[in-house]
Amino acid sequence: MSGMHAMRAVNTDVLIAGAGIGGLTAALSLHAMGIGVRIVEPVQVLRPVGVGINLLPHAVRELTELGLGEQLAATAVPAAEMVHYDRHGNRIWGEPRGLALGYHWPQYSIHRGALQMMLLDAVRERLGERAVVTGTSFVRCAEPEGQGQVLPVILRDLARGREHTVRVLALIGADGLYSTVRSRLHPGEGPPLWNGIRMWRGIAEWHPVLGGRTVAIAGSNAHAKLVFYPISREAEQRGRALLNWVAEVRFPVEHGGMSGQADWNRSGRLSDVLPYFAGWRIGDLDVPALFSATRRILEYPMVDREPLPWWGRGPVTLLGDAAHPMYPVGSNGGSQAVLDARVLARCLAVHDPDRVAGLRAYEELRREATSALVLANRGMPADRLLQVVAERAPEGFDRVDDVLTGEELAELDAAYRWTTGTDVAELNGRGSWGA
Repeated sequence: MSGMHAMRAVNTDVLIAGAGIGGLTAALSLHAMGIGVRIVEPVQVLRPVGVGINLLPHAVRELTELGLGEQLAATAVPAAEMVHYDRHGNRIWGEPRGLALGYHWPQYSIHRGALQMMLLDAVRERLGERAVVTGTSFVRCAEPEGQGQVLPVILRDLARGREHTVRVLALIGADGLYSTVRSRLHPGEGPPLWNGIRMWRGIAEWHPVLGGRTVAIAGSNAHAKLVFYPISREAEQRGRALLNWVAEVRFPVEHGGMSGQADWNRSGRLSDVLPYFAGWRIGDLDVPALFSATRRILEYPMVDREPLPWWGRGPVTLLGDAAHPMYPVGSNGGSQAVLDARVLARCLAVHDPDRVAGLRAYEELRREATSALVLANRGMPADRLLQVVAERAPEGFDRVDDVLTGEELAELDAAYRWTTGTDVAELNGRGSWGA
């Protein structure tokens, strides 16, 4: 087939596999650059599933530039501070977040499903109802046509069990931790790597705690650790708090010894997690009572994958968790997917119409940066110091200065700069990626 005939046979310019946060943000970003895009998603009906996540200022900036700032402000809770406590509720360290730290954009805590639905509605409104094709999965790619300009992609209609081929100029694998696109590019990689920590997660309506806008971390995942924060602006306006909580417990198993598949929607049991947090009270929060009031508890192993030496080949690449799944240590997984999406769209626009050159430029900018974050999160620098506190003051303390030196407290600041990423002046000062 000649190049001209192949171009005429293209069904869509860019095809994205996966309608998660990264895939939907990529679609909005590509559309804003004037690039045609369509998403395929295996789930037949997309619903607001999951629990809470944090969006760091660098991601909030990008979503705001996509025109979603007002919706985020109406839905999410802007974090005022992040504070570490020991398991007895004694304050170890804290710092302001978002606007209070000097960023021009807030840090938001939001229900993951609410964010996904916000992005989905925006995609359908701006690109049309047919921009997201549900009940359809990516199967494989065929050999490129027309001197490599056109990529035949085989898709499966899951309801009918039928395969069909679409021809695209670029394929983006945004299909998550168990990415089919990644498995085709990097066969034989094996399952995700588990570090021995099991996480239980839940959401419960509660009274506001710790001032109402605090991201709180208590304990240490050398044994047991708790993270909690409010995620609903609507609940806040009613004088309540929709509290998202994550309980982490480390088990003495070898790295990679996970049994079963990591499934975000796997149900957990209160009786499994409650004994590790008996008697915990952090400020005005009764931790066992919060757990007991949670209607559905989810259980998930803390997993990641080894950083890849390369993401894609030819007109194919990866994005978000498909490219760089990471531990939720710096609250950065979803935020990095948003950054991927924006850089991808910019690179394709800059190198238009050479899609392969655009994809390689995107990987050049994003692969090493995200690989460094994967490894930084794996090192868990903040948790090492939290464990030091637990070892030096197992029964609690009156003054943190009696437990940690000034240099060690400064290390906590550095740990979060390392795992969350963007310098305040750098983010505030750089130009727009959407320009």
